[in-house]
Amino acid sequence: MAGRGRNVCVLASGDPFHFGMGATLARSIDPAEMRTIPAPSAFSLAASRLGWAIQDLSFISLHGRPIDLIRPHLQPGSRILALTSDDKGPATLAALLTETGFGGSSLIVLEALGGARERITRHRADAFRLDAVNSLNVCAVDVVAGPDARIIPLSSGIDDGFFEHDGQITKREIRAVALSALAPRKGELLWDIGGGSGSISIEWMLVHPAMRAIAIEADADRAARIARNAASFGAPGLQVVMGSAPAALAGLPQPDAIFIGGGGSDPGVMAAAVAALKPGGRLVANAVTLEMEALLLAHQARLGGSLIRIDIARAAAVGGMQGWRPAMPVTQWSWVRKD
Repeated sequence: MAGRGRNVCVLASGDPFHFGMGATLARSIDPAEMRTIPAPSAFSLAASRLGWAIQDLSFISLHGRPIDLIRPHLQPGSRILALTSDDKGPATLAALLTETGFGGSSLIVLEALGGARERITRHRADAFRLDAVNSLNVCAVDVVAGPDARIIPLSSGIDDGFFEHDGQITKREIRAVALSALAPRKGELLWDIGGGSGSISIEWMLVHPAMRAIAIEADADRAARIARNAASFGAPGLQVVMGSAPAALAGLPQPDAIFIGGGGSDPGVMAAAVAALKPGGRLVANAVTLEMEALLLAHQARLGGSLIRIDIARAAAVGGMQGWRPAMPVTQWSWVRKD
C-alpha cells in the first residue's frame, strides 16, 4: 500500500487467487490496479501427480485454521486435498482420521511440489510414521470409513446421538422443521438464543462454509458443551456467548435469522429479537410450555407469520409388544420481517 503509484512486484507461489496472496491483496487494492500472472496451484499440482479429476475432489485449506474443518468432508469414498500449516500437519491429520474411525484411509503426503525436493509418499492413516516432513506440503486423503466412523450426515435433522447433550436439545425432527423455516442462505448470521447443545446453530453452520452463527447460552456447562460439539462437527467458527438474553444480545452483530429455543418466555427476549432482525430476516421460535405458547400466539396475532403445531410419537415397548409414546407437542412460530 505504501508503494502505490510505483511499480510493485509481489512474488507468490501457485495461483494467487486460490487460497493465495492475490485474494488477500484484493481486499485492499482494486484488482484493476493489478496484473496477475497465475501459475499452477498446489492443488493443481497434487491432482496432476495423483491422476485425480479436480472436479471430483473436495478442497480445503487447513493453513492457520482448525484441523476440525475437515470433518464434514469425511464422507465414504470421497477424495480430499488439504493444505496444511507446517511439517506437523500430516501427522495431526492422520491422528484425527484415526480418532474418528477413518484410520483405513489412504493419506498421501505431497511435499515441495514442483521443486527439486519434491517427494510423494503414501500411508495408511492409522499407521502414519513419516518423519522429517517438508513444511511445504499438501495432504491428499482417499477416504475409507470404518464400521464406527463418525460420518456427519449431509441432511438436516442429524441424529441426537451425534451431539453431546444433557437432554436440553432440539430433537432431530423438530430441528429439521426449524432449519427449514430458518431458510439459511449463504454467508448469513444466525442468533441461536438458548443454545442448549448447539444443535440448531451447528446444523446452520454445516449448510455452507460461509455460514456464521452465535449461540447465546446462560449456563456455563452448556456453553462449554456447545463449543465441544461445534469442534466435533467441524464447525469451530461457531461463536458462543455466555449470558442471559436479552442482556447478552447487546452489541452482537445484526443477525439475518434468529432461533429461540430456550429462555424465550421472558417477553423482553422476544421483543429484543424482533427489533434486532434485518429487513427480510427470519425469526423462528419454539414453545413446549403453555406460557411460551401464549407469548407466541400473542406475537402472531400482532405481527402475523405462521404457526404450526408439531406432534411426534415414537414406538416403544409396552410389555411384550409395542405402542406409540408421544413426545411433548411443540408450537412453532415463524415470522419474516418486512421492513
